[in-house]
Amino acid sequence: MTPRVRPQSPLARIRWGTKALAGAAALTVTLAGCSGTAGQTSSAGGEAGEGGGDGGTIVVGITSDPDTLFPWKATQFQAVNMLGLVYGTLTELTDKLEVAPGLAEKWAYSDDGKTLTLTLRKGVKFADGTDLTSADVKYSLDTIKLEATAAVASSTLGSVSAVEAPDSGTVVLRLAAPDAALLASLSTVNLAILKKGSTEAALAKTVNGTGPFTVAQRKPSQSVVLAANKAYWKGAPKLDGVEFRIIPDETSVVSGMQSGAIQMATLDDPLVAKTAEGSGLTVTKTPQLSYHALQLKASAAPLDDPNLRLAIQCGIDRKQVLDTAAGGEGEVTGPITSPAYKSDPNARPCPTRDVAKAKEYLAKSKTPTGVSIKTIVSQGEYATSVNEAQSLKAQLAEVGITLDLDVLESGAFVKRWVDADFQAAVALNGGRPDPDAMYGRYFTAKGNLNNVAGYSSPALDQLFATGKSETDPAKRKAIYGELSKTLEDNAAWVWLFTGYTYTATTAPVKGFQPLATGSLLGLRDATVK
Repeated sequence: MTPRVRPQSPLARIRWGTKALAGAAALTVTLAGCSGTAGQTSSAGGEAGEGGGDGGTIVVGITSDPDTLFPWKATQFQAVNMLGLVYGTLTELTDKLEVAPGLAEKWAYSDDGKTLTLTLRKGVKFADGTDLTSADVKYSLDTIKLEATAAVASSTLGSVSAVEAPDSGTVVLRLAAPDAALLASLSTVNLAILKKGSTEAALAKTVNGTGPFTVAQRKPSQSVVLAANKAYWKGAPKLDGVEFRIIPDETSVVSGMQSGAIQMATLDDPLVAKTAEGSGLTVTKTPQLSYHALQLKASAAPLDDPNLRLAIQCGIDRKQVLDTAAGGEGEVTGPITSPAYKSDPNARPCPTRDVAKAKEYLAKSKTPTGVSIKTIVSQGEYATSVNEAQSLKAQLAEVGITLDLDVLESGAFVKRWVDADFQAAVALNGGRPDPDAMYGRYFTAKGNLNNVAGYSSPALDQLFATGKSETDPAKRKAIYGELSKTLEDNAAWVWLFTGYTYTATTAPVKGFQPLATGSLLGLRDATVK
């Protein structure tokens, strides 16, 4: 089951000229991050309870402390979802995963598709009371592109050759070539618009965004409290505030909901979700774009050997991993989960587990008698990780391959992952509605996360370049089908399955709309009274 979207590329509905583009949108929720800070203050909104309306303050249970307050580096799930409430983006997503206006109220492409002109929404203010202008957008996009910034989505702006600000309300993006994924990509919090001159150090002390909420208080490993932004461009949120309360496991989160101390949580353990529903809580099941994978660092020995990677791929029963770790709640997947470009999960050298074939590949590898692979696993980032790792370990042992599991708390996993300090990683990565936005930064030679992905090739670079600039939806689908096949045939990673997000709420919570991306932006319209 996948989210329902129109099966078109973002450029399929363009008439080059003055018409605005509507299309699929994107979100990054991969794994990486940096440290947060104690004593966080806010320049607007005050303490939760001073807020925007009479909707009350909602307490949301989460299992890990958000690891950064800097949106350009945020990729940990908890950090991305929280910061999506604090910082604004040029575009947003609808519940059908289509691009909608955000800080940009409209846009238009030139006839050749190489100039994108965005008109900024009037009356948008930062939390410190200053007006949003084109100078802030230019500063943000230019700074994200700088290598020194180490922004996790810098490659997403690879087609942008120049950012111009001809007047305070207009931004012009000059593109090296048409970019079918760009407007979709601008919706991710990793490309949030910051005030001109903002730095990571300054924002760690005082958050200054344009979102519906602002950070009022942070107690590391305990809670993050958001207060309503009364000056929010869409109108003050109905909620007075949002408290993210850190509780290490989902079972304890549900217990807190049953006692009334917590009103909402997003769960990824299907067994816990069933318990929550059985106890009288409301649970909404939403298909994820995110995908579970065994990530292989193909750029270094021993996994630079394609025969070894193929041995691993053929030695894994993906359905068994799904059944063991997630109770069968989900579906086996290939690389691309984007609904309009979805990969055929059977289009790989071993569509189902084939131990004999796996042993043949291993015999042809540089380690024919077997090998041990150091594999990092996160505990706390998502509920099924350790069970997935143990299932993979047991299956590959039958082939002669040992996964040496290193189970880490979320922050340590994030650091190891972003530093590419692993041979293999059991991970849950965020998908996007556009394949280029989903994988361009991973599997291209110049992608800023290629060191983490560990695999690229001239053939893939060409496929990504062609798919990004192609405007015909049928041709784009064929291109990304070939791209998916290339990744699978070379076992760049082993894609396992997609699952569900379970949004649990108590009776007083009204008006929250879950999204396939996992975004919590719907809290701007929710109440808890």
